[in-house]
Amino acid sequence: MSAVAIAPAAPSASRVLFASLIGTTIEFFDFYIYATAAVLVFPKLFFPAADPNTATLQSLATFALAFLARPIGSAVFGHFGDRIGRKATLVAALLTMGLSTVAIDLLPTYHSIGILAPALLAVCRFGQGLGLGGEWGGAVLLATENAPPGKRAWYGMFPQLGAPIGFFLSTGIFLLLTGTMGDAAFFAWGWRIPFLASAVLVLVGLWVRLRISETPAFQRAIDQHERVRLPMLKVLAHHPGALIVGTFAALATFVLFYLMTVFALSWGTSQLGYTREQFLQLQLGGVVCFAVTIPLSAVFADRRGRRLAMILSTGAIVLFGLYFAELFSSGSVPGTLIFLGLGLGIMGLTYGPLGTILAEMFPTAVRYTGASLAFNLAGIFGASLAPYAATWLAQRYGLEFVGFYLAAAGALTLIALLMVREDEGESESAL
Repeated sequence: MSAVAIAPAAPSASRVLFASLIGTTIEFFDFYIYATAAVLVFPKLFFPAADPNTATLQSLATFALAFLARPIGSAVFGHFGDRIGRKATLVAALLTMGLSTVAIDLLPTYHSIGILAPALLAVCRFGQGLGLGGEWGGAVLLATENAPPGKRAWYGMFPQLGAPIGFFLSTGIFLLLTGTMGDAAFFAWGWRIPFLASAVLVLVGLWVRLRISETPAFQRAIDQHERVRLPMLKVLAHHPGALIVGTFAALATFVLFYLMTVFALSWGTSQLGYTREQFLQLQLGGVVCFAVTIPLSAVFADRRGRRLAMILSTGAIVLFGLYFAELFSSGSVPGTLIFLGLGLGIMGLTYGPLGTILAEMFPTAVRYTGASLAFNLAGIFGASLAPYAATWLAQRYGLEFVGFYLAAAGALTLIALLMVREDEGESESAL
């Protein structure tokens, strides 16, 4: 009786799912406000303005920097997540991301301090990457390691929903600002408001995260003395195949998303004649499709298997890549909306089960490190250079080659998914 009385109460399902969702929503909100500003604001304020195209490419290069930081964040936060626990590590990752984002709000521009401005911007962007490198894996594990039998993909899709929600909030606040103030005010101080607003969201996230407890799977690892001293070395020495396959299994997801968001925004406003308000509104329509297809894919994945769900959605990515130029080059509002809705809808189909299938590839003792590292290495290869490479390809060879680039990434992901064992990611005992 006394043992029962002092045992900590298990967190409710709603609290666990909300904690996993709110953290990734904040993290992706921070990440996307940078992505939007990298196209609309930073080329004008943080880089020499002699050549607008060069300034845009330089700004996109700082955007890519965070993806180089994310595997480092995976290693650092993954180590503590597998050694100390999911809860404390998630709090630290959220703080790292949030403080880096708020710091961007305080930066002086190129006009004020010259070349030091883009250097400081790059440092803050690196900090964002560190935080997100530790956030995603922990949020997915918080959900999946608390999931009941037969519901793992459904639970695992809640942190994935943070991506469209964060994008919707970030795009919405930029639309609100650009619609209520002139260009002079927006570029003078208005663009800083989204970065400052991140501080409020971080406080909400911390309050939620501090009220949860450790996951049952990690507690069992503690009780059974399964924790390893150096999780990163364990992953590299004993699970290199899972790491490589997991990285390429997530590759096409990253390429697709950053083509549909950062590249599409840049190309639509610079080459297709849209104003930033018009294109952001169209992207919001596409993000609705993104949010709707994530839970649909999770239901399918729980019923028919995570591997099959990923294979089918990746096949759709390849087909979409082959028609990318035809869909995006119409220039009409209905055509562009169909392009964005279709691309981001497919994105939701592949993104929904992705977190669950990566988590299932690694044992509990190194799961935080392994899943995070695979996800963020895919970010380096699939997302860090995607806007830059797509802009370069489109300017020199045309939009068709951007589509070929996406289709090639999809083909690599299909090969990786075919190498995932049928029982890997399907056994309820894996978690």
